[in-house]
Amino acid sequence: MPIHRLTTADDPRLNDYQSLTDVVLRAKHEPAKGLYIAESSTVIRRAVAAGHRPRSLLMAERWLADLEDVIDAVGGGPDGDVPVFVGPPEVLEAVTGFHLHRGALAAMHRPPLEPVHELLAKARGGAGARRVAVLEDIVDHTNVGAIFRSAAALGVDAVLVSPRCADPLYRRAVRVSMGTVFQVPWTRLESWPGGLDDLRNDGFTIAALALSDDAVTLDELAASPGVLAPDSRLALVLGTEGDGLSRAAVGAADVVVRIPMAGGVDSLNVAAASAVAFWATRLEMSDAP
Repeated sequence: MPIHRLTTADDPRLNDYQSLTDVVLRAKHEPAKGLYIAESSTVIRRAVAAGHRPRSLLMAERWLADLEDVIDAVGGGPDGDVPVFVGPPEVLEAVTGFHLHRGALAAMHRPPLEPVHELLAKARGGAGARRVAVLEDIVDHTNVGAIFRSAAALGVDAVLVSPRCADPLYRRAVRVSMGTVFQVPWTRLESWPGGLDDLRNDGFTIAALALSDDAVTLDELAASPGVLAPDSRLALVLGTEGDGLSRAAVGAADVVVRIPMAGGVDSLNVAAASAVAFWATRLEMSDAP
């Protein structure tokens, strides 16, 4: 196995891994270069299982044996073309900006995003998506990752993100999702909130989660005729952490929905709210992807 052993962080071959803690820099750098960073052996395995291909791998010596099968599978073996960089902890920290306690990183080729209509049509074995989550301008990568994990667990067929929403393939989002960003199909809407009209044209009821005088409760939505029918199509729209959904997004919805609460609490964290909404409006789990 050809291994490139590192003695210094000042190596141009490591540019993909430089300054990983700078969120603003990486948000521009990674999509522009067509890459994303997979962190931890578990996430790397899930990315490779989903058909994603590494550009290179970076790890501490102790993780070589654990990832040997993955390295060989992706072309890092004796005749492969995927470089594997190995270095001591202090060199890895100097490169990335943090202690690499999760063992390994991989710079992955970013797959191209599919058009919304094509993505939704492929869901459920070609029968088409029935449950979709739509994220408007959610900027916290931890929340994005947590929403994807709930979506995977609770039968959501696809996630659509607004043009200004945080990148689901940013390393923190991927890590928090436990790799489910590779499991739940997702793509980015080109127009906002115009993309909601396209969903409506595809037969979806657009339900905006927001505090509004005319909002129905989540229980009332779930009890509405046809909402939980096996062929129903429902898009749940969730808003940014600070102000929630924009007026434009709420205005573009068919119904505004709120989660009933006690204790004088008026709202939940968006990731927690998503899990509640996904559960309350789920179809039979046997129908989930």
